[in-house]
Amino acid sequence: MVIGGISTNISTTNVQSDVSVLMLRKQLDTVEQGGVDLTKMMEQSVNPEVGSNIDYSV
Repeated sequence: MVIGGISTNISTTNVQSDVSVLMLRKQLDTVEQGGVDLTKMMEQSVNPEVGSNIDYSV
């Protein structure tokens, strides 16, 4: 009976650890994407004239 309880506790701990790792991995991906977006915004601010003119014809 005790061995079964220990086995269940170990299994639960492993699942919780796996979920924690997956959540941290997702957060890291989100932070990395935010960094990429911030870099793009900073590059655009260096060239403020980019995108300010629109060519059109009727």
